[in-house]
Amino acid sequence: MTIIGRSVRRLEPSAQGGQVFGEPYEAADGSTVITVTRVGGGPFAASPQGIFVIHNGKVHWEAAVDVTRVALLGEFIGLVATVFVTLAILRRPPWPDQSSTGISMMRRRRSARN
Repeated sequence: MTIIGRSVRRLEPSAQGGQVFGEPYEAADGSTVITVTRVGGGPFAASPQGIFVIHNGKVHWEAAVDVTRVALLGEFIGLVATVFVTLAILRRPPWPDQSSTGISMMRRRRSARN
């Protein structure tokens, strides 16, 4: 049995968990590429997971990066930071404390300076 056959045979049990393995593709440099896709609930809910590259008898995994998900995560972090800063400004305004304790402390500071 070939290396590809053994590799695919090892991957078959995990294919039942919603992963689909593509047909092996022979590249120009002699390496073999097998694509891996995760299939979700709907007919259009498939997302690429990565590829297996078999070259010189060694198997290498190349993960697929979903740049849309990374961009959305960055936007979400920016939104959360903006909300925290806004709440901090609204809960503690930049002007001095006008309570009786704050006013007495201001008077003590003035008298200590003079």
